[in-house]
Amino acid sequence: MNNERTNSNLPAGHVTVLLDEAVDALEPHPGGVYIDGTFGGGGHSSLILERVGGDATLVAIDADPAAILRATILAESGAGRDVRPVHANFGEMARIAREQGIDRVDGILLDLGLSSFQLDEADRGFAFRFDGPLDMRFDPMTGPSAADLVNSLDEADLADIIWRFGEEKQSRRISRAIVSTRKTRPIETTTELAALVEVALGGRRGKAIHPATKTFQALRIAVNDELVVLQNVLSDAISLLRPGGRIAVISFHSLEDRIVKQTFARESATCICPPDQPVCTCDHSPRLRRIGKPVKPAPGEIDRNPRSRSAIMRVAERMPDVDRNLVESIR
Repeated sequence: MNNERTNSNLPAGHVTVLLDEAVDALEPHPGGVYIDGTFGGGGHSSLILERVGGDATLVAIDADPAAILRATILAESGAGRDVRPVHANFGEMARIAREQGIDRVDGILLDLGLSSFQLDEADRGFAFRFDGPLDMRFDPMTGPSAADLVNSLDEADLADIIWRFGEEKQSRRISRAIVSTRKTRPIETTTELAALVEVALGGRRGKAIHPATKTFQALRIAVNDELVVLQNVLSDAISLLRPGGRIAVISFHSLEDRIVKQTFARESATCICPPDQPVCTCDHSPRLRRIGKPVKPAPGEIDRNPRSRSAIMRVAERMPDVDRNLVESIR
């Protein structure tokens, strides 16, 4: 995930999508409190600290133990830095903030893409270009793996996952091929599954994108319960922001972006009553103000880092808290 500038604090080989754009959007300032809910390779966190001269509290959350090790190294790399690595899913953000003694924060970043480390490590099972175990768990010690799902779910449930989370039109054909194959042997590796899907869909036929791409996306989302976690954490994150605080979310496929877009729209609306209702009765007060238009990587970034091509960032700012007693007195 790369940008025109490079950050010397980044581990070798790591590239960060929308690096400057995301940190610019958060407007970090000395003394601020920030949460990086998806630390990954640490690119965004490192730049936040660089911008404020290290004078900030930064909670670095990640479900991946390897990412937390990198966050720990960052925390120990400079005197006076208040970097707090937390090994957890970002869906636990509200609990983590309480345990850290944090009531309100100035900025929250969620980069929903996989880190370069996860994609490039065969043992993690995220990428089919490497032969590795079919895992796909963000935390490899927690919950069922992709292989568990592929080898245990019935044909209808598999097809539903591949359709809903991968938006794969040929989900039934793929599911049928999986069930047929596992009758003789379990499907245990990334290359096995990728080859199976490719055959089921009739080969690549000159396509630049591998036929298994959507299936792998679907399984990864299902294994990590990504969409449910995202839906739930957005409300908690908005509640944690102090007035004027900002949240930036970088999505990498339409299912994620739709959730972010709809949440930001609802939280910035003055009325959430049904459109056909003649009189507003919802008593809804907007918590957010959307900032600018959705941001996508510039052509130069995509050229340097093709993985960034599907990224889209949405930014919103927390509105001042509404004094309900004052509102009622005015009425």
